[in-house]
Amino acid sequence: MKEKALEYHSIFPAGKTKVVPTKPTNNSADLTLAYSPGVAYPCIEIASDKNKVYEYTNRGNLVGIITNGTAVLGLGNIGPEAGKPVMEGKAVLFKKFAGIDVFDIELNTTDPDEVIQTIQKLEPTFGGINLEDIRAPECFYIEKTLDESMDIPVFHDDQHGTAIITTAALMNALALNGKKAEDLKIVINGAGAAAVAIADMICEIGVSFDNIYMLDSRGMLNLSRKDLHDSKKRFVRNIPENTLREVVKGADVFIGVSVRDVMDQVMVQSMAKDPIVFALANPDPEIPYELAKAARPDVILATGRSDHPNQVNNVLGFPFIFRGAMDIRSKRVNREMKLACANALAELARLPVPKEICEAYGVSSLEFGPDYIIPKPFDNRLLFYVSSAVAKAAEESGVAQIPYPGDEEYKKYLEARMLHS
Repeated sequence: MKEKALEYHSIFPAGKTKVVPTKPTNNSADLTLAYSPGVAYPCIEIASDKNKVYEYTNRGNLVGIITNGTAVLGLGNIGPEAGKPVMEGKAVLFKKFAGIDVFDIELNTTDPDEVIQTIQKLEPTFGGINLEDIRAPECFYIEKTLDESMDIPVFHDDQHGTAIITTAALMNALALNGKKAEDLKIVINGAGAAAVAIADMICEIGVSFDNIYMLDSRGMLNLSRKDLHDSKKRFVRNIPENTLREVVKGADVFIGVSVRDVMDQVMVQSMAKDPIVFALANPDPEIPYELAKAARPDVILATGRSDHPNQVNNVLGFPFIFRGAMDIRSKRVNREMKLACANALAELARLPVPKEICEAYGVSSLEFGPDYIIPKPFDNRLLFYVSSAVAKAAEESGVAQIPYPGDEEYKKYLEARMLHS
């Protein structure tokens, strides 16, 4: 794998992205329009009305993926240069699944205020900002400040992307096992950006906040802990248990956003009837898929891996969230839009799956059930189904700056956009 991956990235030209012109540049007449003197005319139009930047430039289809390399994948604080391959990879996914163009920007600073100030100054360039691989707790402050101070959507995918897909999967798992969200005991292993966002998001579907038990690398967040950052303090519970083995007993749901092999078969067996286990650590889950299935035949299981059923993959969310948000010029990605995305994903998984999607995954059929609770990334229905739900939620919640064109018109637009892309 290492040799193949290094060869893949280094084959000429190095990297995974490039910039290409979208207009003819075949002769001097084309260049006269593309640059001087023709380019002056759109400049003059935009100077008189800044909104015309969306008409004469690619701003409305351009996302900035920005990192400082402080929390890259599971590798930690490896720096902005080492984070660039991930940002290029994210750019490929934006383009592949939603036709969105990207500039990836790696910032050489760990000062959250410098990150904020730099991104604020970049606002005229982009239609949206995707924050990526920025460590907690700084990421909470950075996103909140930018969200409140900018008029384009700012979205930290490590937080909200994971939370949205996890919530969609949980909704469908509950539809299958018949349990009610308000009755669940939920254990979340991990207390970083994704864990906090998941906890907040699942409360939007009825989970009781007091029934969420969170652990970090040092154990349960309980009253015995005196070393907690403010972002963790609201999850402190008045219980004596300190370890995952103790806390997970009788739990209805386990959500892992931590590290490999922290859970074993005995722990899965100690959970309540019809348990839900989302072991999302990448590349290796908190418990191997085969071990969890063998421990409890009644388990509904999801991981972050593509080689097992029910992959909780952020690519199900962020391309289509930005597509819907930017197409309607939303000022932000708010609670209503995130929930609309989760609902759309859950609903799509319950629909009959077309034959061509099954063939793409080498299976004869895909049907809603324990091994299919969330859509597959190459389901081409995601683009319209999710993007339209997000765009409508933006309009209904008052953050859109242009009206939703209607389903038929929007579908035609998306088809044309992807055909051109």
